[in-house]
Amino acid sequence: MIATLQLPLPPSMNTYWRNFRGRTVLSKGGKSYKLAVQEYVTVHNVPSFGQNRLQAIITIFPRDRRSIDLDNRLKALLDSLQDAGVYDDDGQFDKIEIARGSIKSGGGCTIVLATM
Repeated sequence: MIATLQLPLPPSMNTYWRNFRGRTVLSKGGKSYKLAVQEYVTVHNVPSFGQNRLQAIITIFPRDRRSIDLDNRLKALLDSLQDAGVYDDDGQFDKIEIARGSIKSGGGCTIVLATM
């Protein structure tokens, strides 16, 4: 099974979590991103990969020329897809390829998911 998803630019892990009264909580941007991914999955009828072993090819499209750490975007993306029910656990990935794409207005992310 293969699925290709065109998603918004994942937030950086530097802004994904916040401390509130001594607790670590999901930031407003993190909640917004998770909601956007859930809506995408629902609208586009993305299949569930269940407990299958997975591989992913990810392209991150920056919104401008500022430097970004690709690995800093990965956790928010994978957690959001898990929470949206695309797969059971992000520990199912045996192979992940990540690359920087060209600058795109507003940024974005393409992920191709496939079973192993």
